[in-house]
Amino acid sequence: MNRRIFIQSAAIGTLGAPVFSGYSAGSSLLDKIKLLDEVIKQPVLKKELFNSPVIIESVELLRFDNSYLCRVRSTNGAEGLAAGHPFQQRLLDSLFVNRMQPFFIGKDARELDSLIDEMYVGNYKLQGLALWIPLATIEFAILDMLGRIAGKPVGELIGEIHNTEVGVYFPNNNRGRSAGESLERIQGMMDGTSVKALKFKVGGRMRRVNDPNDPPDRSEKLIPMVREAFGNDMVLYVDSNSSYTIDEAVRIGRILEEYRYGFYEEPVPFDEYEETRQVARTLSIPIAGGEQEPSLHQFRWLIASDALQIVQPDQFYFGGMIRSMKVARMAEAFGKTCVPHLSGGGLGYLYLLHFVSAIPNAGPYHEVYRNNRQTGTPVESRTSSLVPGENGKIKVPTGPGLGIEIDPDFVRRHVPVKV
Repeated sequence: MNRRIFIQSAAIGTLGAPVFSGYSAGSSLLDKIKLLDEVIKQPVLKKELFNSPVIIESVELLRFDNSYLCRVRSTNGAEGLAAGHPFQQRLLDSLFVNRMQPFFIGKDARELDSLIDEMYVGNYKLQGLALWIPLATIEFAILDMLGRIAGKPVGELIGEIHNTEVGVYFPNNNRGRSAGESLERIQGMMDGTSVKALKFKVGGRMRRVNDPNDPPDRSEKLIPMVREAFGNDMVLYVDSNSSYTIDEAVRIGRILEEYRYGFYEEPVPFDEYEETRQVARTLSIPIAGGEQEPSLHQFRWLIASDALQIVQPDQFYFGGMIRSMKVARMAEAFGKTCVPHLSGGGLGYLYLLHFVSAIPNAGPYHEVYRNNRQTGTPVESRTSSLVPGENGKIKVPTGPGLGIEIDPDFVRRHVPVKV
């Protein structure tokens, strides 16, 4: 599957707004950037679903051991609840409680788009995980509350429902083992599952040379071995985590093309934008990236410059669904695909499902860990099993808000964080 086939497999051009009418393949980079600036300006949250203000009365960060929950309440008694990032939030308690929590008190939740922009302007020096993870957690809780008020799932608050089910792939994060050992672990991960796609690691992670702890030629050996083991019907992706120089990235990319891999994630260091573009121009395999990007305008350049064919905003790392929707819209304007990144455990898979449900240019498969139900946050959904069915897809919950209920006894164990 080359880049052209991958792009054609996505639904393209459904926004259809006049802001896209000026784009052509021969447009200058500046013209493309101006176009994408107009895309960024378009509102996301559907304010028209709410007839009266939804004033936020309280925002709480709750903790039990290593579990974090965010609970928001409105002055008219509505409530929303979301789980925070299970690994990063513990480092960010002070920012959440002292900087972000008080900001939202007394604000109208219907103005969530502008509230996110205002939060950024007041805290732009913190841009990155420090700003976006706490803000994303609050956004998820607010969207849950708004969805419950409107009687609609989150996807209908931020777009139209394009995907009622989401095809998934399982990632394997193992490095430091031989190609044979790695293959055994990948096969073990996929045994007994109906999932039709997988992703595994190549290279060494943020390294320019081979690490002595990594077996030599592991990637070169593993790429054909996985294809042979799973056959031509399995969709295969790889992630190099910024491992290579341009020349080495191209060399590995040629092997991936030979064995018909679906995309090549972060072939060179993620913040080397021109180098990423050079690799993309040289190879035909789609280049994926964006999990590390904190800025809408960095995504704007990567899209306008054709450095990425697949954009991967992370729901937590990028500050939530509204900002991620702007990235997906920019990608759609240029015929590109969105395959959001999933960081860690918690309820990240649930936020990903709702986001993907609302984007027309979603890829065919999306990242979900096989043990996504063992996340430490006990939830139930009346409208979805939250696990892949026989078709390798997960049904997106259709209940109001996030479409789940967190175990009340589990919630009661949490206490407000004070710093």
